[in-house]
Amino acid sequence: MPMSTMVATQARSGGMTKDERFVILASSLGTVFEWYDFYLYGSLASIIGAQFFSAYPPATRDIFALLAFAAGFLVRPFGAIVFGRIGDIVGRKYTFLVTILIMGLSTFIVGILPNAATIGFAAPVILIGLRLLQGLALGGEYGGAATYVAEHAPMGKRGYYTSFIQTTATMGLFLSLLVILATRSIIGEEDFAKWGWRVPFLVSVLLLGISVWIRLRLNESPVFQKMKDEGKSSKAPLTEAFANWGNGKIVLLALIGATMGQGVVWYTGQFYALFFLQSILKVDGYTANLLIAWSLLLGTGFFIVFGILSDKIGRKPIIMGGCLIAALTFFPIFKMITTNANPALEKAIEATKVEVVADPAGCGDLFNPVGTRVFTAPCDTARAFLAQSSVKYSTVPGPAGSGVKVTFNGKEVPYTDAKTSNPALTAAIGEAGYPKAGNPSIVKMAHPFDIFRPQVAAIIGLLLILVIFVTMVYGPIAAMLVELFPTKIRYTSMSLPYHIGNGWFGGLLPATAFAIVASTGDIYAGLWYPITFAVITAVVGFLFLPETKDVDIQAN
Repeated sequence: MPMSTMVATQARSGGMTKDERFVILASSLGTVFEWYDFYLYGSLASIIGAQFFSAYPPATRDIFALLAFAAGFLVRPFGAIVFGRIGDIVGRKYTFLVTILIMGLSTFIVGILPNAATIGFAAPVILIGLRLLQGLALGGEYGGAATYVAEHAPMGKRGYYTSFIQTTATMGLFLSLLVILATRSIIGEEDFAKWGWRVPFLVSVLLLGISVWIRLRLNESPVFQKMKDEGKSSKAPLTEAFANWGNGKIVLLALIGATMGQGVVWYTGQFYALFFLQSILKVDGYTANLLIAWSLLLGTGFFIVFGILSDKIGRKPIIMGGCLIAALTFFPIFKMITTNANPALEKAIEATKVEVVADPAGCGDLFNPVGTRVFTAPCDTARAFLAQSSVKYSTVPGPAGSGVKVTFNGKEVPYTDAKTSNPALTAAIGEAGYPKAGNPSIVKMAHPFDIFRPQVAAIIGLLLILVIFVTMVYGPIAAMLVELFPTKIRYTSMSLPYHIGNGWFGGLLPATAFAIVASTGDIYAGLWYPITFAVITAVVGFLFLPETKDVDIQAN
């Protein structure tokens, strides 16, 4: 039977009612499942690249696989527009029931989709189409779940109630990592690469069934139903949300003064930290994923903590404070992660001055966030080679018409224009103390509970700090976005700035940050990306964003 209709109440004491707990469970469980689906692809991008883009060289197939992953982020704002409009016209319940069906079926089909060796060019085309559907569905899911829970919550507890929705992205990532690690351990790496990678996708159909069954038992949001019964619902939510400057400026302010900074802090603390460990510090994938998983496990409860705190002191001071503190501490925290995770790399960076001396006319821009550019000039191939080896270097202007010289502490190393290998340069990098992957000084976990050694514990502690920053900015954001907009256009209005801030500014962060690292020769330079946007959000938010914790959402 459907859950009995529940009317949102004014501020009251006491714990959650049974119906309120069910609302949060139904909304959160479905959103966990959607994030699980979404992250599966990102975690398995290299294997999927080999399966569906096998007609291309390894480097190119990896690029295409990552671009297909990025496509899911890029279409999220469009999903917000499409499903936000439906949610404001038809209702919250049915809209996020549709989004979960689209997401779940798309994921299941990836699990049974024949690879390129079987059906040729159709395989990657269908795969990209499924990724686009996933992104569109996710664009509609979050706004529906957050709005639905907030419209059930009593006054004075919206931060607390919606904070459970905020845990779902982290829990989805955590669940995907657990299922992947368990499947790999059971069937072995060789079989996992051949066919076992499909198992986590196929398992998702069970989660889909449970989520749909639970959501079918829900009734419409009481706030929305009351508005609809009174004939006050919007007939044109897109026009009212974005063509009307009175609401449009709040949408813009919500993006620049809230979700933009929140998005980059979140993606730095979870995704960029993972990529930094693997791609720059050369930590093996098994260990890197376990380190992140432990930090998420220990830190997820702080979403609830900051949600509750935002009900008491306000959303704005916590979100803006989190952006500012993160911006001020990212550099020292990531440097300490290097110190503990790869001490030999840190020592090599401090002890060795590497310079690429070349005619500036022969040096291009290495900024390559989507990985599709091919570098041919000797100056560019030399710098790209150093960046891939995590070598810190600087580019020094040489005489006009001169060739390329690479120096280590002033000593020239012969450089031939080799795009994939350069024995002399490789030898010099090794002699300077730069460690290769697998170096015994690099952190390595023997098993999931190998967390008590000082090296491992220190890294988990640092990653936990980054996760706490994530919980500060993300825990109260759903409540704030819901409270900024009127009921009749709330779903549409809040979804767009959220998904631009998180899908574009946040989702494109890892690739952009790595491109900055490669183009500057500094392994920490990529942090300027999140720092810049976090500071902008902190300033704009502090100055112009209204405090919303006392807004009565039933009255607007």
